[in-house]
Amino acid sequence: MNAESRMQTTAGRLARLGFADGAQAERLLDELGPEAVGDLDLLAALVGAADPDLALTSLARLAERDPSVLGALRADPGLRARLLGVFGLSAALGEHVVRHPGHWKLLEGEQAVQRMPERDMRAELLEAVGADPSEAEPQAPHGGTDTMSALRVAYRGRLLHLAARDITGQASLSQVTAELSDLAAAALEAGLAIARSDHPESADVRLAVIGMGKCGARELNYISDVDVIFVAEPRDGVDETKALRAATRLAQGMMRACSTSTPEGALWEVDAALRPEGKAGPLVRSLASHLTYYRRWAKTWEFQALLKARPVAGDMELGEEYVAAVNELVWQAAARDHFVEDVQAMRRKVEANVRASEADRQIKLGPGGLRDIEFAVQLLQLVHGRSDGLLRRRATLPALAALSRGGYVGRDDAKALAEAYSFLRQVEHQLQLHRLRRTHVVPESVTDLRRIGRGLGMVVDPVGEFTTRWRRHAMEARRLHEKLFYRPLLQAVARLPGEEARLSTAAASARLSALGYADPDGALRHIAALTSGVSRRAAIQRTLLPVMLGWFADAPDPDAGLLGFRQVSDKLGATPWYLRLLRDETAVAERMARLLGTSRYATGLLLNAPDAVAMLGSDGELAVRPKASLSAEAHASVERHSHDAETAVASVRALRRRELFRTAVAGLVGRIDIEEVGQALSELNDVTIQAALDAAIHKISLERRGDFPTRFAVIAMGRLGGYESSYGSDADVMFVHSPLPGVDEKVATDAAHAVANELRRLLARAAPDPPLQIDPDLRPEGRQGALVRSLSSYEAYYRRWSSPWESQALLRARFSAGDPGLGAEFTALIEPLRYPVDGISDSAVREIRRLKARMEAERLPRGADPLLHTKLGRGGLSDVEWLAQLIQLRHAFDVPELRTTRTLEALRAAVGAGLLAATDEEVLADAWRFASQIRDAIMLVRGRAGDSVPADVRERMLISRALGYPPDGSEDFVDDYLRTTRRARAVAERVFYGG
Repeated sequence: MNAESRMQTTAGRLARLGFADGAQAERLLDELGPEAVGDLDLLAALVGAADPDLALTSLARLAERDPSVLGALRADPGLRARLLGVFGLSAALGEHVVRHPGHWKLLEGEQAVQRMPERDMRAELLEAVGADPSEAEPQAPHGGTDTMSALRVAYRGRLLHLAARDITGQASLSQVTAELSDLAAAALEAGLAIARSDHPESADVRLAVIGMGKCGARELNYISDVDVIFVAEPRDGVDETKALRAATRLAQGMMRACSTSTPEGALWEVDAALRPEGKAGPLVRSLASHLTYYRRWAKTWEFQALLKARPVAGDMELGEEYVAAVNELVWQAAARDHFVEDVQAMRRKVEANVRASEADRQIKLGPGGLRDIEFAVQLLQLVHGRSDGLLRRRATLPALAALSRGGYVGRDDAKALAEAYSFLRQVEHQLQLHRLRRTHVVPESVTDLRRIGRGLGMVVDPVGEFTTRWRRHAMEARRLHEKLFYRPLLQAVARLPGEEARLSTAAASARLSALGYADPDGALRHIAALTSGVSRRAAIQRTLLPVMLGWFADAPDPDAGLLGFRQVSDKLGATPWYLRLLRDETAVAERMARLLGTSRYATGLLLNAPDAVAMLGSDGELAVRPKASLSAEAHASVERHSHDAETAVASVRALRRRELFRTAVAGLVGRIDIEEVGQALSELNDVTIQAALDAAIHKISLERRGDFPTRFAVIAMGRLGGYESSYGSDADVMFVHSPLPGVDEKVATDAAHAVANELRRLLARAAPDPPLQIDPDLRPEGRQGALVRSLSSYEAYYRRWSSPWESQALLRARFSAGDPGLGAEFTALIEPLRYPVDGISDSAVREIRRLKARMEAERLPRGADPLLHTKLGRGGLSDVEWLAQLIQLRHAFDVPELRTTRTLEALRAAVGAGLLAATDEEVLADAWRFASQIRDAIMLVRGRAGDSVPADVRERMLISRALGYPPDGSEDFVDDYLRTTRRARAVAERVFYGG
């Protein structure tokens, strides 16, 4: 066999053993010498490393610098496992050992497996910078790059020692994170010693460094920003201002000593952004200043951060005073004003700022990541730690265990969550050790995934096994995070069997209050009613409710959501498909929870037709049905119940209720916009009116014992005519008839009156379904005029008496129901009135402007704020609609595109004809849409119509949430509306009054 064949054979064997590049591995082994080539123990250790190629490369480089390492590896199996374990996982630590070859000796002998005490670690790093550890305030002889580099070398030597024990399983996760935190504290102390050498005035001040975040909790990872807060006090006789200036320079010097890049790199960033006022506040404060801020200004998230506070460097006595003082405030945070709003904002922040491209690979901030678990644990500590001192733990896993022992978290849930958290922390360490870089994103390359999997002990299929376990733990963490707050609430009220400690009623009530329930005791009663007992229905509810309670909490009105759910469940609970649908179709349950917690109107519709829950299952079910389909269904109902008009129209109103629900849900979830909502509601009203008209004509014909003697049509007016109906709109209409040939006018008119009155009665009857109020007040002579006129009577009236306001009202007129031919004749009759040749006269323009000004002055309800009234207020609907209608009255004869009943369509046509600037149209349309959305939201949220933005803070919040604003966005909502309508009013004054 020639040399090349032998090389290929050896390279192939190495590849089969696990080396990615067998040929290179063979060359590197050859370079190590014949003893290394034949050392099966060495080969086995390399093959067992997370990345055999990386381990061999680092070993070969080290052997060039210090050949004695090979003999030491053969003589010491422990060294061999530790050094090659580190080399196979961490390219950065391999580089460090190559740069400082003496450091491999830290991993040999008994001392390699012993944890260095915190005091000795501090002494070692202080000595590395030339400071005396025995001094009360150690000081390096000088600062500068060399001193900072020495600190980094010593720090990484300790990091190497710890990583070796970690990788070989000689230190647990909690021991690793605690030692990393202690090592960071020692480095901060050494950084302070360097800073003192540059700032001799530091003798005037006591400075304590408070560790925050993971450093404070002694759960630090390998590479992380180290969060700190600085607190200082002047020494006796020293001016406080002078002392704080000195302390600030000392703190800045310490931060530079750790963060500055040197030939040995940097340690990590020291981040003081968790201090009062964040980066905008002073870097250093006195203890009294800290406490004043926390008592008066701090937000809940700041108390959440202070859960972790621990003195780590500097004046430890002062640090302990600080922690003792702030702890008294931390555990009262849940009783502060705005706690619920702050918690909701914190929950949103948990999932914010994650790049979409990384979200599913983020082990810290992504769904089911470390932040999910940490947030859940910390929030439960804040809520319940006020009354239970056993929960006052800094670190996540001990706190989770305490929550479980106290019954605040289910035992199985706590166990699963602890396992997920531990696994994710181990993955975090694997990611960061490789390059000693701060990262929380799982890589996509197979090589990197293989290294991580093998580093976690997965050897058969490291990529597949790691990916599966990671996804499973993340999914479990996410699922438990969503249920963690709520499942123990069920145990508190449902009297479930088991020996597990239970949440007390008081604790359950406190938790519900913290999560946004205004009536926690009522909520507990609802939970008890839904979940108590041994029925299958109660068992399914016990599965559903922990998740649904969280969705209710995320909705604007959690109490209303839970109450609505109980009511719907009471009506449908015995129906086999209902609970099965909610259990098996998560999207249905979530959509239902958000709907019930947002809209009383939709809840009311659902309570009277609970089977409509099924339409929440897909977006396809929420698509607005075509008018022709609705008409066919309504017509069939009327035909089926032709013997009884009331039953027929009741069936049609039930159809309308179902479609109102469909439209409301589609609007709330953003499937349709406000113009589409208006069209859907208007067409639904047309269908309803047509069906009721058919029933009324049939009934009156039977009563008269003959054929109906006249053609009859319903003319839509107002918002119905403009396809702009809202949920609270009446149906503005006019009634027109035309006697059949040979029929006496009075006979025909009497019959038409009877039908019109019966139509109105049928649609307004008290019933479970929403009424459709028919409003005929826009007819000639208003309420004093005849309810129904013949076509010839309309013609005579308009010829003799028509006024400008009637021409304006007729701009909205269109055929709605009844005889299409008669509707077309009526439309032809009014065309010259609403689209006059050469436009309306100047006097008519002045009259319309006077009417508009009078309406603003007289029709605005007493006490209403003109800035917040969506219909008659400044920049509201009437400003936009009257402006569009004035343009139509003046120009629609010459511009056929203006001949529309729709406001926004008229504005767009005006832009196309050069009658309105495009920028003005955009301003007006924005205001019209916003005002229309608010009117609809008021009806949806309150279940009753309204035209003004509510003055009540809670109602305003509920409406802003329904419009898509965050929980703390109600003021932004009002500001947005005022800004939008102010701009629209400016356009209206210029174009309507001045144009």
